[in-house]
Amino acid sequence: MSLGVLAAAIAVGLGALGAGIGNGLIVSRTIEGIARQPELRPVLQTTMFIGVALVEALPIIGVVFSFIYLGR
Repeated sequence: MSLGVLAAAIAVGLGALGAGIGNGLIVSRTIEGIARQPELRPVLQTTMFIGVALVEALPIIGVVFSFIYLGR
């Protein structure tokens, strides 16, 4: 196993770990906000989905960069 494959695996793994932590924080804060002010649920959910989509884009970009690096 070459060091390039190991580097790509670490990059993808850390990207997934960061996204998991970020998504957990986003969803927990949204649930906390809905518990405090239930009338704001639609606004908070919309903002949550946008935030989750942005956070999920980063591991996908990491996978793409890893594939590009491995293809060299």
